This record gives sequence, structure tokens and C-alpha cells, in this order.
Amino acid sequence: MHRHRKLCERAVDSLEIAAGLEAHGITDRTAARFRHRDVFSLAEEMYARVSRDGDTPLSAPPVTPRVRAGWALMTLLPGVLCAVAVTAVHLTQGQSRLLAAAAGALAVALALRAALRRGPLSRTDADRPGPRPGAARGRTTPWTVWLVAYSLLGNGLLDNALAGGPDGLPTGTADGPWPLTAAPVLALALACAPAAWTAHLFTVRTRRRLGGSRGLEDFAAAVRPLLLGTFALFLGALAGLLTLCTAVLDEPPALAQALALGSLLFLARLLTTHGFTYAPAVVLTAAAMVEAAALATVFASRLPGLGSLATPVETLVATWDAGSVPALACGAAALTLLVHATRKLTRASAHAPPEPAP
Repeated sequence: MHRHRKLCERAVDSLEIAAGLEAHGITDRTAARFRHRDVFSLAEEMYARVSRDGDTPLSAPPVTPRVRAGWALMTLLPGVLCAVAVTAVHLTQGQSRLLAAAAGALAVALALRAALRRGPLSRTDADRPGPRPGAARGRTTPWTVWLVAYSLLGNGLLDNALAGGPDGLPTGTADGPWPLTAAPVLALALACAPAAWTAHLFTVRTRRRLGGSRGLEDFAAAVRPLLLGTFALFLGALAGLLTLCTAVLDEPPALAQALALGSLLFLARLLTTHGFTYAPAVVLTAAAMVEAAALATVFASRLPGLGSLATPVETLVATWDAGSVPALACGAAALTLLVHATRKLTRASAHAPPEPAP
């Protein structure tokens, strides 16, 4: 009680104390030393014994977030603006096309920033109890921008570089000398809405499981299939959007590359919203560096005596295609984050209700 007094005094219910104790390394075995069957039972006694100003009901049900029209509509905005921007790029020529692309990119970026500040994709862990060993705030925005830009222009640049180019700048079309593939980017922008809805579903279900669990291991076992089901649901929605965008824009299918990138970004954001920022920052950086290194080795191989640098990339592209580079980089990164998420997001401390604003 003395060691965790601050946690007990600020907790709104015993569930928050249980999550905080777990974050401090208290397990069901530790609780047994205090003659309790599990951490939840120990938290209930600590909550009942701590002194407070006023009476607060014991074991209040966990607060589950509700669907709000504001964030629900906000998540649709990036996809709508991206569709308008892609249409404008296809209908314009020359300098007008460049201006349309720049204005569209800026509008989508601002809409995406607004969508990430509200609702299920926003950070809600600032006041949760317990230390966060992985809470170092890495800057993921530049690497995310790079990964999305590569999906738009990277494959065309890599193909041109292997052929001795590029000899000019991209024209903004899929059939130019430096082809632009807009379908993956459009699908990812449209997928902002299903990402928010699946994240909201995951939060609601885990809060309910938190209220009904009687042990940390039971809670983890119940949340793990829920996490995997949420991830699969998002992948299904993204695959449908990719198929639709590819058909509408009449572009070559890039399902493996786009699904890998979408999985990576979704898992990174899901971890970030629950306070685990270090691993997404490291993994996103690693994926972006692999893509950058693939391009760099191709251009560096043109220097005298360095021709063998491009051999791995040339072999990979010859065996499959240019999209195999980002597909492998983002796929391996997404798999790493999925394993990490099954460890971190199945902990009760990752789903403790935030403290009410003063």
C-alpha cells in the first residue's frame, strides 16, 4: 500500500490498480504471497483500503469508448481527399498536374493528422499508471512518409535505375518513363476509416474482457485471438480496397507490397495508441532504411569497381519484380510488430482506462 499509494489514490476503479500493478511487475504469483488468488483480487482490497476524499463505488465498470460522429467522419476525410487528388492528377497536364499533386498531398497530410488526433487512432495513454519501458518517443513521421512515397514512386525508380535511368522526372502517370502507382496510396488513405473502426472494436472488446477477467493469464489468453481477429479484419478491408482501386485506376496489381505496408502502418499505430512507441519507431526506421539501401546500392554500383553491389537487388527483381523489395522489407517489419503486439497488447496494463481530465 505504501509503495503504490499514488497509484491507488488516483485510480478510478480497482481495474486501473490491477493494470498498474501488472505494469510494475506484480503477477498472480506475487499476489498469492499476500493471500490473494490473483492481481485483480489484490487490487480490489487495495482500492477499498486507500483513503479518498468522498465515496467512490468499488469496482466501477470499465469505461468503454463510444462511436462519435466527429472522429467517424474525420477518418473518411483522408480517403475522400486522396481520391479527389488522384482524379485531379489524371485530368490535368504539365504544371497544373504538379500543382494538383502538391495541393492534394498537403490536403491528405492535414486530414490524416487530424484523424490521428481524435478517436481510436489517437494517443490515449498519457495518464495511465505504471512505467512504460518502451515509451521513448521516436519520430516515425519521416519514415512513414518515405514508405508511402516509395509505394507511389519507388518501384518505377528502381526499374529505371536497373535499366540505366532515370532520364527524367515522373510524369504522374502509370504509363510514363517513370511510372507512378497511385492505387496503393489511395487504398491506404481509404483504409484510414476501417483502421479506426477495427481499433475501436479492439478497444471496446478488451475493456469488456478486462472487467470480466479474474487473472492476468486469463486476460492475455482472451485478448490474443481478439487482437489477431482485429488484424485479420483490417487486412480483409484493405485487400478489398486495393482490389477496387486497382480496377478503377487500371494499374498493375501490387497486393503483396500494399498489404505489407498497410499491415506495418496499422500495427505501428495500434501499438502507439496504447503507449508502446519505441518498437514502431525502430521497425519503421529499419523498413525505410532497407528500401533506401536497395536504391542506393543500385546507383552506387555504377561507380568503378562497385558493380557487384547491385547483384542482390538485381537477382530479387529478376526473380519476382521491383515490388518484391518493399514487400519483403515491410512484410518482415509487420511480422516483427505483430509478434511484439501479441506480447504487449495482451497485457492488462496496456488497456487501463485513462484518468479523467481535471
